[in-house]
Amino acid sequence: MDLIYQIFGHGKDLTALQMSSRGVLIVLISLVLVRLAGRRSFGLHTPLDNIITISLGAVLSRAVVGASPFIPVIVCCFVIVLLHRLLGLVVSRSKRIASIIEGDKILLFSNGRLNHDNMRRALVCEEDMMEGVRKSALTDDMEKIDRVYIERNGDISPIKKD
Repeated sequence: MDLIYQIFGHGKDLTALQMSSRGVLIVLISLVLVRLAGRRSFGLHTPLDNIITISLGAVLSRAVVGASPFIPVIVCCFVIVLLHRLLGLVVSRSKRIASIIEGDKILLFSNGRLNHDNMRRALVCEEDMMEGVRKSALTDDMEKIDRVYIERNGDISPIKKD
């Protein structure tokens, strides 16, 4: 047990080597947590996924700096990841619950006109929308665009005309 305390320290009075040892261990534990969380947690970037990412980072940092006991931090992170998987499973099986947890896409442009009410609701200005159109559709000619949505993850998705 003394060897573990020498390597990882105890409490808040940690040396640089002890914090570094904790950092290495946290990276390895984080890798396990990310693999358990699945591709979704760092791929989709929906609000749920962002909350999980931020929460894991905040809680794991407490273990590195010794602000909280190590084992409870790791247990808390596993609980967060399991909750994420559970919510992800529920969201994947229920459109209604997915809409509540992650929201819905919002139509910003259709029939050659901007939908200003939806743009205000989505907190998007015309230039933000046009940036998304230029990036995705590779054009700034709105005559070539049928509809534009802001997706649940905040991406702008233009649909070209046939």
